[in-house]
Parts: sequence; C-alpha cells; structure tokens
Amino acid sequence: MSLERSVMAFAGFMILLSLVLTATVSQHFIWLTVFVGANLFQSAFTGFCPAAIVMKKLGLKTAAEIALGK
Repeated sequence: MSLERSVMAFAGFMILLSLVLTATVSQHFIWLTVFVGANLFQSAFTGFCPAAIVMKKLGLKTAAEIALGK
C-alpha cells in the first residue's frame, strides 16, 4: 500500500474511532474528529502531514516510488 493510501486509511480509521468514542465514552472525543479533519484540510494546502512523515520513516513508499520500483 502506498504512503498516500495509508494516510487516507489512517485518517478514516481515526475519524471512525473518534466517532465511536464520542458516542460511547465522552463527548469530548469529538475534538479528535475536529483535529483529524483540520489536519487533512491544512495538509491539502501545505503538503505538511505529520502522519505521512512518521509512515515514511517507518518505510512506506509513495506511489511514485512504487511505480519506479525503488
């Protein structure tokens, strides 16, 4: 799985998790949803995504790197 798809999967998982936690544990977990959404929004404009940086350091490759066979 490419880095880009991994970031989308991770963001989707975090949003679903935060919604479940909001419904079952505490209403304050809604702030996790807000944080993930805001981070996705700002990364669309700036290209800065902390999750992508961590995943890259863990060895995930971008779609371009996979296509080039690196």
